[in-house]
Amino acid sequence: MAVVETTYGRVEGETRGEQYAFRGIPFAKPPVGRLRFLPPQAPEPWSGTRAALEFAPSAPQMPSPFAGLGADGPQSEDCLYLNVFTPGLDDGRRPVLFWIHGGAFIMGSGGGPLYDGKNFVTRGDVVVVTINYRLGAFGYLPLGEHGGDAWGATANAGQLDQIAALEWVRDNIARFGGDPENVTIFGESAGSFAVTTLLAMPGAQRLFHKAIGQSGASFELRKASERASSVARLMDKLGIADGDSQKLQDVPADVLLANQLAGSRDGLAAFFPVVDGKTVPQDPQLAIARGEVAQVPLVLGTNRDEMNLFMAAMLKELDKPMEPQQVAAAVGSRMSEQARGRLLQVLEIYRASRQALSLPAQNRALMIALTGDVTFRIPATRYADAFAAHQPATYMYLFQQESPAMRGALRSCHAMEIPFVFGTIDAPMQDRFAGAGPEVERLSQTMMDAWIAFARSGNPSTPQLGWEAYDSGQRATMIFDASPRVENAPLEAERAAWDGVL
Repeated sequence: MAVVETTYGRVEGETRGEQYAFRGIPFAKPPVGRLRFLPPQAPEPWSGTRAALEFAPSAPQMPSPFAGLGADGPQSEDCLYLNVFTPGLDDGRRPVLFWIHGGAFIMGSGGGPLYDGKNFVTRGDVVVVTINYRLGAFGYLPLGEHGGDAWGATANAGQLDQIAALEWVRDNIARFGGDPENVTIFGESAGSFAVTTLLAMPGAQRLFHKAIGQSGASFELRKASERASSVARLMDKLGIADGDSQKLQDVPADVLLANQLAGSRDGLAAFFPVVDGKTVPQDPQLAIARGEVAQVPLVLGTNRDEMNLFMAAMLKELDKPMEPQQVAAAVGSRMSEQARGRLLQVLEIYRASRQALSLPAQNRALMIALTGDVTFRIPATRYADAFAAHQPATYMYLFQQESPAMRGALRSCHAMEIPFVFGTIDAPMQDRFAGAGPEVERLSQTMMDAWIAFARSGNPSTPQLGWEAYDSGQRATMIFDASPRVENAPLEAERAAWDGVL
């Protein structure tokens, strides 16, 4: 066993061959009781040696419909813990990769085999940190309209948890062989939205030095006040008067969890970060345009067929009739009337593009593709366009490796790149999801090496992989599939179709 002295007390981790794993280290007080919804507070110091051998409980959440992307094991409001994977407890000053898990801000965990840092540590001589943070109503309930300044930063408490964990890294990671002056934040899906939001949060500045966003970009965020009606409906559901919002701290955790989506019209997007004027002072796109975001090297990318994961049932019915007007109505339900009117043109552009690539081009398939791009690719591309205008070290990728699951129907779906990035293609069920064999192993090694190179230097190029920086002119993009390569403006007709529409 290995023991490290942190600023709050000693922790004992596991020795795994030539590396070490420390699990369940507290980085904040348990956010329970009168601390529910409030910004995280520093943990209480402890005496003796604290065992850091098991993952801590995950944040309270409903079961995930997607294997491997939810939380296994116990859950608790007492969830603010992190995990450290390192090759050496010395003064090695190694690059630090700080992972923020996804799950639509309502599910997920920093623990589990998919996010095990062992392969990163072994391959790249880096330190990996994974974290838990508050989810759902516990971490993203905008109570300011129902209690005023007394609630402080409740709208983005989960984001503040991430900042508290970064502060812990700043103060302690050197004792685990890491370099607090070389921290790369990276995340997928909601974790990527969190990463791109942290770029625009003053409280996170100087706590990280590079950023990677996988399938998510907070180019536009709603204002906290826009969620006030959802909070009011939740309180009404729980029988709490509008002036008694503090009583939400007394609601049993399981009751709050079961009712957290009551009255929300945002579905999975009900608890995303918001512009509250304090922790997130302004919309990220405005902050980027004004050069007021963290000026750090950035890698940003998406998967070609993101939405296939969420609409997997429909993949079995692609040949069923669906009128073009139905596609436009489904995709444009929240768009302006003028934008909805142009969706039929966008649909035909996608049809021609997908047919040329021998990809499914039925109306149902195109509805899935359009929805995925509206949610993931277009916001990410526009974020990169704006960011690259101020930061030349901006890089884009498009993941196109296809899953063997559902007889290949999932294609390059959401979350498909995670086991390749972490090198955990041998994790349970990943042979069915990510695939197996020499081609899969080579692609995983290529992506790991690029992420490691970026964490080390701010440039993801490697001796085997030349990765050009991105700008809104050439749009150089790394394609990740069996033959990784840079292409200028891939799927350009599809991207350009949204100009003036979305």
